[in-house]
Amino acid sequence: MLRKIRIFFAALFFLSITAVFLDFTGVLHVWLGWMAKVQLLPAILSLNVIAIVAVFLLTLLFGRVYCSVICPLGVMQDIVSNLSGRRKGKKMRFSFSKENRWLRIVVLVLFVVALVAGFSWVAALIEPYSAYGRIVNNLLSPLYFWANNLLAYFAERADSYAFYSVDVWMRSGIALAVSVVTFLLLALLAWRGGRTWCNNICPVGTLLGFVSRFSLFRMVVDTSKCNGCKVCERSCKSSCINSAEHSIDYSRCVACMNCVDKCKRGAISYKYVGFSKTVTENAENTDAARRSFLAIGGAFVASSLMAQKDKKVDGGLAVLEDKRVPERAVPVVPVGAQSLKSFTQHCTSCQLCVSKCPNDVLRPSQNLERLMQPEMSFERGFCRPSCNICSQVCPNGAIKPIEKEMKSAVKIGTAVWIADNCISYRDGVSCGNCERHCPNGAIKMIECKDKPGTAKIPMVDAERCLGCGACEYVCPARPFSAIFVEGIEVHRTI
Repeated sequence: MLRKIRIFFAALFFLSITAVFLDFTGVLHVWLGWMAKVQLLPAILSLNVIAIVAVFLLTLLFGRVYCSVICPLGVMQDIVSNLSGRRKGKKMRFSFSKENRWLRIVVLVLFVVALVAGFSWVAALIEPYSAYGRIVNNLLSPLYFWANNLLAYFAERADSYAFYSVDVWMRSGIALAVSVVTFLLLALLAWRGGRTWCNNICPVGTLLGFVSRFSLFRMVVDTSKCNGCKVCERSCKSSCINSAEHSIDYSRCVACMNCVDKCKRGAISYKYVGFSKTVTENAENTDAARRSFLAIGGAFVASSLMAQKDKKVDGGLAVLEDKRVPERAVPVVPVGAQSLKSFTQHCTSCQLCVSKCPNDVLRPSQNLERLMQPEMSFERGFCRPSCNICSQVCPNGAIKPIEKEMKSAVKIGTAVWIADNCISYRDGVSCGNCERHCPNGAIKMIECKDKPGTAKIPMVDAERCLGCGACEYVCPARPFSAIFVEGIEVHRTI
């Protein structure tokens, strides 16, 4: 029964978080967005005290149920492992292995150092929630969108508009490559060894593993009932049950209840044991574990606090060349980020904001300093003043919530005019697209002093420009727009 309850809640969290990433209507996030915000690292980075306390209390009470229920990457590995176990002769394929304590500590320390040093994208490579978000956003979303578009195609022919088509495009080759490698690596490890990644590499698993050594509810072996059949050991995907010594490594146990379900003699059970000494450790090792947890856990929290192509035509038959991304000295980051430094330190590259952006403005960076962290680019749209979705969905505190009324007063960049790219200046063609579409009236068309009597050219009022990118998006110049947005290091209210 306990195993079925665990599977039910694990499926609920897994499907809900996956749906939040896949949903392009924005409806599901209203109801399910909180599931992303209770993930441990995002909660710490956003100073979500309630979620942090809840996760640690949950672990202290029941062990690492967070890893087997709430963490989507952990549940994904369980699914792969379960599929592997369905092969003939592979259902009981696990065996006990000793804890790689030093490997776990070294990886956790390097993770903390990366956060402290401001290389949060490095830490994000192994952070479970962010890794899963990238897998869904880059691998599963295109398949989901193509299926939606196929339904929209048939629905349209049946005079139904229950579905509508959405664009499917690759936002970043690097993010796609990282997602593919991450998925293949995790799938291979889970296929062969169950929870190998979680119990050796995952920093969240290591941190919660320190706490779970002292959990009030744990698996307990009744030696009077055990006949040494090793069924519990061979069914443990965490490889933490030593049947020979009737012991369990609680730092790796994720309370999946497989062992309880498999044991026909009732020799292993999940019960209240209080703060008694763990089965696998003597008092000296327990004290060492406690000191390690306090030291590394404190550093973990402290570091988090410090971190505080579609073809188009011009109306006739001429094919328009696709726009190319300009080189920006300072990248443009969303309203609510407050500053480039703050955004870089808090963002874990989960790419939830990328998947939710209705204007196709956000995409993963390919710059090594901010690898896979979202930045704004305006080849497919611009940041509309009435949209604040990215600030609502961000679980890490990298993009602070901002009201729509306030968004129109925040400056995130400044438009820069490039004369040699402008068709008005270069070819003498009247245009004025940038002036007509600027929502803040920051662009005026004026007479060109260099070429009097020709078409007017744009002049940017830097004080009124917000950096929304409307001018860059509508500019007809190819391959580079004649006007583009240069980001600013610190956002300010105007």
